[in-house]
Amino acid sequence: MSIESFGAWFVISNVGLVAATILAAFAFFHPRVLKSPAWRATVTPLASIIGSGFLVVGPILAQAFGEAAWLAMAVLCAAGYLHGEAIRHNIRHVPPGSFALPPAARLIERASDLTLSLAYFVSVAYYLNLFAAFSMRIVGVEDRFTVQVVASIAIAAFGAVGFYGGLRALERLEAEAVGFKLSVIAGIVVALVLFAFTAHLPEAPIASHAGTDEFRTLLGLIILVQGFETSRYLGAEYDAETRIRTMRRAQWIATLVYVVFVFLITHLFHDGPVGPGGETAIIDMLRPVGVAVAPLLIAAALASQSSAAVADMTGASGLLAEVSRGRLPVKAGNLVTALAAIGITWGADIYEIILYASKAFVVYYALQSLQATLSSLRRKRRIDAVLFASGVLIAIAVVLLGKPVAG
Repeated sequence: MSIESFGAWFVISNVGLVAATILAAFAFFHPRVLKSPAWRATVTPLASIIGSGFLVVGPILAQAFGEAAWLAMAVLCAAGYLHGEAIRHNIRHVPPGSFALPPAARLIERASDLTLSLAYFVSVAYYLNLFAAFSMRIVGVEDRFTVQVVASIAIAAFGAVGFYGGLRALERLEAEAVGFKLSVIAGIVVALVLFAFTAHLPEAPIASHAGTDEFRTLLGLIILVQGFETSRYLGAEYDAETRIRTMRRAQWIATLVYVVFVFLITHLFHDGPVGPGGETAIIDMLRPVGVAVAPLLIAAALASQSSAAVADMTGASGLLAEVSRGRLPVKAGNLVTALAAIGITWGADIYEIILYASKAFVVYYALQSLQATLSSLRRKRRIDAVLFASGVLIAIAVVLLGKPVAG
């Protein structure tokens, strides 16, 4: 392709990127969408599932699996969907806090609640520390103390919004952040399609091998598609069937976004090794697609981290209210979560402790899959029991073998 022809298609991809982003934004920010209870219930799990992961997963999978990266992504989403099915089963058949549950089921619930609450506290701190670090790097400030101060202010602000405005106020923040993020992703996908059809991209790289390390990397990346569990703890606002339906919808939307995105960007990966968490790698990969990619991706990254933090704060406050059997209201739960996250911000290296939080989420999935297995056996649903038991085995494999990647 000549330089002139390439320049013309470069302009086309830029126009497509901006136009698609704007059109998608009109859809996601339409008043009917923002006010829709079904969309609000979908946004909470979706905000966590499509967190910062969509920025880092492409380069990592392209490096490990080459042209099969999109298949590896599909496997990750399938594993997440399996754990989601276990949680959906529990929403319907194992109501938390019920005294009618057998002793073993109550013990599993208590262990699940403890594990998830700790993971949520760390997750909120992590997301907003990452948000603060990213924001400060834009203006050239990188010292840890400043990042801690900005992160603490952000955490306190979200906690105050949740305390005074409750779940509805946090959901409005989430809906806007997720709407913006999905608009940017839609724009980038359209630009990638235009670029792929016009710029005669080279073949996707073929991974030199896919051995034990690549398998462990894939297991560790399962954490990038977590977040759907937040639906289980929105019982104060939505009935069980609404939470089940919107949780499933969130996972299907996330699967579509992840698989299509990874498939399209794999052709642009031709650099050296990429370390986990490298948002700049994806920006460099997409630079040929359009000049608007970098600023839009940075904005989407900030939206991802803030919306994921809000989603986990929402989940944590709902969980605390449920565990306390309503003695601690959801609004107060937001404040407790914020205080815990601020304490973690100042008392720990957030980039190390997030690895343990990642495994805590997977332990929670193992416990919930075990709960669903036992419930299915009690109901004489043996096929379901086998399915959920496989979810337990996958979670155990992730804890023992996976290389955690924060997302």
